[in-house]
Amino acid sequence: MTSQAYLSELFSLDDRVAVVTGGSSGIGRAIAGALARAGASVVIVARREAELAATVDELTADGCRVARVSADLSTRDGVRAAAEEAVRAFGEPDILVNSAGINLRPPMGELDEATWDATMAVNLEAPYLLGQRFGPGMAERGFGRIIHITSQQAHRAFVQSGAYGVSKGALESLARSQAEAWSPYGVTCNTLVPGFVATPLNARLSSDPERMAALAARTLTGRNGLAEDFEGAAVFLASRASVYVTGQAIFVDGGLSVH
Repeated sequence: MTSQAYLSELFSLDDRVAVVTGGSSGIGRAIAGALARAGASVVIVARREAELAATVDELTADGCRVARVSADLSTRDGVRAAAEEAVRAFGEPDILVNSAGINLRPPMGELDEATWDATMAVNLEAPYLLGQRFGPGMAERGFGRIIHITSQQAHRAFVQSGAYGVSKGALESLARSQAEAWSPYGVTCNTLVPGFVATPLNARLSSDPERMAALAARTLTGRNGLAEDFEGAAVFLASRASVYVTGQAIFVDGGLSVH
């Protein structure tokens, strides 16, 4: 077997269908592109139509098979409608990536119920509902991959973790619960844990050069993350190469968490 054939068999996503939330910007966009270029048919779910269209146009121009769903994931009805629209594009998914999120982090003493509810709805409840919709079907078919994007704040508190850190910690627990339920049937469920990545979600910190430099100095690589740093890890977790990896939090953080 040639090296190309071996690598293709191990990592190819040909004939797979993926749904990626938050796939029109930041880490989600990089992951959606990686899965599509690895052979998957990808449905990108996000809020902003202009960013969605630009992402789909770029990937289609590269020869990828991509569709888009404009959706509001902050309500249960919005999540359910998005799921059904996503299925209409290419059929039931084999891969679910939950990258959509909101980052509202007032000081704890100012954290009100509306901010708490909004954070939990998008960051935790939407991934739960999508897992409930797609996970059992993956298990029935004997193959599935669920990937959540979490945060350093799932593991430690800093920079006003507030509700955001709680939602991401719970999301990692959700992955373990999903793994317990469905991994016996061929469905792996894992999380990717970023370090600091300059994305629209982190615009407040990204605009502070001193803070950016301080964060980079805390890594082992000497730099902050890029969205494309997640491409290889996502393809690995989505492919058959990760068949025995489940319930795990995989840090893609340049060593930030161990420095």
